[in-house]
Amino acid sequence: MSTPTAFWLAGRKATGEDSFDVTNSWDGRVVGTVSVPTEAQVEEAVAAAEAVQAEFAATPAHVRSAALDLVARRLAERTEEIARLITAENGKPIKWARGEVGRAVSVFRWASEEARRFNSGEAQRLDTDAGGVGRLALTRRFPRGAVLGIAPFNFPLNLVAHKVAPAIAVGAPIILKPAPATPLSALVLGEILAETGLPAGSWSVLPVPNDRMPALVQDKRLPVISFTGSDKVGYQIMDSVPRKHTTLELGGNAAAVVLADWSSEEDLEWAATRIATFANYQGGQSCISVQRVIADASVFDVLAEKVVAKVAAQVTGDPSDDATDVGPLVDENAAKRVESWVDDAVAKGAKLLTGGTREGASYAPTVLTEIPADAILATAEVFGPVLSLQKVDGADEAFAAVNDSNYGLQTGVFTHDLQTAFRAHRELEVGGVIIGDAPSYRADQMPYGGVKDSGVGREGVSYAMADYTYERVLVLTGLDL
Repeated sequence: MSTPTAFWLAGRKATGEDSFDVTNSWDGRVVGTVSVPTEAQVEEAVAAAEAVQAEFAATPAHVRSAALDLVARRLAERTEEIARLITAENGKPIKWARGEVGRAVSVFRWASEEARRFNSGEAQRLDTDAGGVGRLALTRRFPRGAVLGIAPFNFPLNLVAHKVAPAIAVGAPIILKPAPATPLSALVLGEILAETGLPAGSWSVLPVPNDRMPALVQDKRLPVISFTGSDKVGYQIMDSVPRKHTTLELGGNAAAVVLADWSSEEDLEWAATRIATFANYQGGQSCISVQRVIADASVFDVLAEKVVAKVAAQVTGDPSDDATDVGPLVDENAAKRVESWVDDAVAKGAKLLTGGTREGASYAPTVLTEIPADAILATAEVFGPVLSLQKVDGADEAFAAVNDSNYGLQTGVFTHDLQTAFRAHRELEVGGVIIGDAPSYRADQMPYGGVKDSGVGREGVSYAMADYTYERVLVLTGLDL
């Protein structure tokens, strides 16, 4: 048996008494064995995070910025190694894994830059009223306290980066809990963080089993929780700690709307390519992968034919092969769940246009149409390579269909009309509207998050930094303004 990979306790390597294996969902091989922290070690990490709060918050901006810049550079230098690790533990095709590392580099680079700009303060003269003569208010932001970051399996490096980098940028200690299926990328990030010389206790990476998380969630010494995952678990966390500051990045069933003016051959080719690609990238295991295509009747038939052809042409297979577009899901149970949902929809009357088969943890890229309202696929997040097509008449019906959902994360709207673009921004009940592209576009510096069951709060480096902090006002008196 191999020596378990150590975790990171208050900035140093440590091992516990137990361990678990991490397996590759493509071929079932063990790709790593990870040590599990004991309850005493978790307590030590939390205590260290609490103890270092004042010191870390007072760390000069240039020190935090330099540490973040070092992480960005070291991630870039180790891109291929870390991408291979992501593919091994997650099943993500290597080309998408390389892209994930690149995005994590960007997150830490942005955080390095924001750390230098953040918290310069806002000055307000208060002599706008007679009682404020001679007074000036300076408002700055300070960390709310230590952060508990709970990361998902689908982006085991980049969504970890979105929790860790903003915390370091503002000087907030963070305890990161990676997903049990994919902890190896986060532990490699710990190796790099250990090179920075940040204060002991300012960060820990603890692969705590899910059944031991309630106590950590409840711990009052961790007043901020940043969670990415399912809406069921996210709202359970929020309901269990109503007095904590909680950010939830949850699910979605993202729609791509194709309107009548997006009608040229070139337009429809572009839309079909982007839809087919981003319905299936990451095996559909992205909160903003395309799940619904809502197309105007005037373009529906041509678009549907193109989408089906391009989805069927997606290269499936070994995720370590550069040619592979779609790899396995995170495990066989996930693929079986997707299979059962598609079978349910077909049994209730949906038409299967391509795909619909499973082999082990892999599910073939799938397109359906005429999904009945009582099928689970009509309303839930499939989190797999499954796409539905819906015909509508006009923008009114299209936008109503987008909003007829419990989720509201992002929507793509294919239109050339500027007025329609602004109307979509005004009317669609989502956190982001992407014009001329699929809903799956995300730049890591922009605000990212949703409404309704898609969560609360926003990621995006500077927005998460604001979320981890609060305003504190300093009033100066007796000034000659």
